[in-house]
Amino acid sequence: MSVADPYVVPLAPQVHAYVQPDGGWCLNNAGFLGDARESLLVDTAATERRARLLREAVLAEGLPLPRTVVSTHHHGDHTYGNGVFLPEARIVGHANCRSEQLAAGRQLHLLWPRTDFGAVEVEPPTLTYSERLTLYVGELEVRVLHPGPAHTTGDSIVHVPERGVVFTGDLVFHGGTPFLPMGSLSGSLRALDVLRSLDAPTVVPGHGPVTDPSVYDTTERYLHRVAELARDGRAKGATPLETARRADLGEFAAWRESERLVANLHRAYAELDGLPEGSPLDPAVVFGDMAAMNGGVPVACHA
Repeated sequence: MSVADPYVVPLAPQVHAYVQPDGGWCLNNAGFLGDARESLLVDTAATERRARLLREAVLAEGLPLPRTVVSTHHHGDHTYGNGVFLPEARIVGHANCRSEQLAAGRQLHLLWPRTDFGAVEVEPPTLTYSERLTLYVGELEVRVLHPGPAHTTGDSIVHVPERGVVFTGDLVFHGGTPFLPMGSLSGSLRALDVLRSLDAPTVVPGHGPVTDPSVYDTTERYLHRVAELARDGRAKGATPLETARRADLGEFAAWRESERLVANLHRAYAELDGLPEGSPLDPAVVFGDMAAMNGGVPVACHA
């Protein structure tokens, strides 16, 4: 196994994380839980090949194919592999996750046309909820919670209270830069409070290694830094790109995907302008500015 190979982390009895290093663009985490009779999967992967590796990992742990896949949000790195688990599984997610996934379509193909995603069809949730949903996998209780607009407008937190484990989706990037243009800066701060309230000692982020609740504080400091930069930049009449280029990121400078700062500033500026949380931003402008931050090179999908 190379350092870049996905790996399974046993978190607690019946609960596993599936980590895809190094957690960069299109390298998300998933998770699965259950016993010899039934299993549940949290998210899939960005390509058919990677989703099939995830499928093999579930079976290798002695679990049957999942009856349920919970999508933590609509982005293709977490949902493109859904079809690999059909027809055995039903897809569960927030109502906005369904509508956003249908609206986005095969969006990753547009962003990264040279990536081999394999045979991918858009498979949105067929069972949706609005605020919270409780599922049972055997005797194991699984709580699915919507924190409000944060990373997107259709995020789900997956909490396994009896095992002290929470799957955050992309509310948390451990070692990577948060990504807010499709959600809310203010909402992301509120979502961290929701996560803290669950008091789960084991935290599986959407990207990056399994961690603990200290990651909430680090993420919160970054979000406050973005808010501060946005207030100062807007007051000076600087664009998000100008503000991002001048920014001192301090402790966050070494995080992966630092170009996301400009995307996050676009969201922060929108909220300072009074636009509702989750209001659509122009993706061409957002990704164009991220490419500019990269010296004119578009961000790369690592799947």
